[in-house]
Amino acid sequence: MARTGTKSSLGSGRGVPNPDLRRREILDRISYLRRQIRYSIWWMALFFLVSLGAVFDFRFFPPISEKTRHLLGVSPPPALISIALVVYAFSALTLILGRMNTGPARYRGWSHIGYLSAFYLFYYYAGELRENFWPVFFAGLTILGLENYRVWSICSEAIRKEKEILALLEE
Repeated sequence: MARTGTKSSLGSGRGVPNPDLRRREILDRISYLRRQIRYSIWWMALFFLVSLGAVFDFRFFPPISEKTRHLLGVSPPPALISIALVVYAFSALTLILGRMNTGPARYRGWSHIGYLSAFYLFYYYAGELRENFWPVFFAGLTILGLENYRVWSICSEAIRKEKEILALLEE
């Protein structure tokens, strides 16, 4: 079986790949690219769910006990959290813009969900979540929106090219 696959993958012995194998590889790549687009949509939905929890001041969490507050210590001042948010947002946007045309098609927004959720939790712990919800929300919307656009544009272009190759194989 392996011999047959090797022979057929070499075609007439001149390095021409097996058209069925090539077609299968193209369909697998198209499936991978579509999965990356779906991931970006799901992660954006997760950010909206976390933001929904933040809007309601994470009421589904039990209140932080004094023992836990004593263990964690004093929260950082909200001004420092805001400065960290601004630095993070500019850094994330710079990285995303740098990967805009030449970066990989793989979705990388999952780490942003973690950082943005941490900002919500820092403000929550400092007791300033209601006052600082919108800056975190708009920073997340901008960062994740730009990352989604990057993934969508790169994957859509790659899918279009793969479909063109597939059409050539069908002829």
